[in-house]
Amino acid sequence: MGSIKSAEVSREVFPYLRVYEDGTVERLAGTEVAAAGLDPATNVLSKDVLILPETGVSARVYRPGNITNKLPLVVYFHGGAFVIASSADPKYHTSLNNLVAEADIILVSVNYRLAPEHPLPAAFEDSLGALKWVASHAKGEGDGNGPLPVLNQEAWLREFVDFDKVFLAGDSAGSSIAHYLGLKQMVDNWWLFVCPSDKGCDDPLINPLVEGAPSAASLACEKLLVIVAEKDVLKDRGRLYYENLVKGSNWAGKADFVQVQGEDHVFHILDPNSHNAKTLIKRWASFINSDSVN
Repeated sequence: MGSIKSAEVSREVFPYLRVYEDGTVERLAGTEVAAAGLDPATNVLSKDVLILPETGVSARVYRPGNITNKLPLVVYFHGGAFVIASSADPKYHTSLNNLVAEADIILVSVNYRLAPEHPLPAAFEDSLGALKWVASHAKGEGDGNGPLPVLNQEAWLREFVDFDKVFLAGDSAGSSIAHYLGLKQMVDNWWLFVCPSDKGCDDPLINPLVEGAPSAASLACEKLLVIVAEKDVLKDRGRLYYENLVKGSNWAGKADFVQVQGEDHVFHILDPNSHNAKTLIKRWASFINSDSVN
């Protein structure tokens, strides 16, 4: 720490990190780590697996303690403005343990690479690679270039997942990934830091409504749930995304919109055991396990 403190700061993106002139990155938040394993409170098991050896991308895989039949799968992308947090973050670990127990699902939390060491679109590329890795388990095959090595396959996915019920989910930056090319917009300073671009916040990666973004009509899912918080500065963009999807596109699926009163950005991660967080988890579980959005 002494060498970091003595170096000159070249850029600070508060409250996330500082970058020093020698290239050192000091993260101010999101560095805590919770170990995988059995969670006594929920009886959920988890483990960390390396899924993309060429880039070092890993995932934390969750399963209920008792499984009697094939279960839905959720692929989850954590938030953190693309610069902090991980699949091992204690707040995410607690929240996802709660979700797995409530919804009775298998869950893969993707540990994509972070900016500024790996500027966007690295996080999107990592997440796409992770999704391909997940899909390779559906028939026990590879990605079209031959079978995956045995060590790169995960038994929990092969044995316990119903691949007719696969969901993508995320919060904050992770919700952008979940929509793949963008769900929520960010403050210009954050975005330009992780993805230098002359398009700024009109880049299709984080603004799916901008001219030139892929049409929502091709969204590859049958149903979608958009959840925003009343005090979140991004709530209007979430509603705009929902309205564009159901009214302004030819998407054939069904969508629902939920606004949680009295809460702010990613409240369910910051306090996963609060009343509103538990209510959200129940709503989420109902969405996963129902045949419709309502």
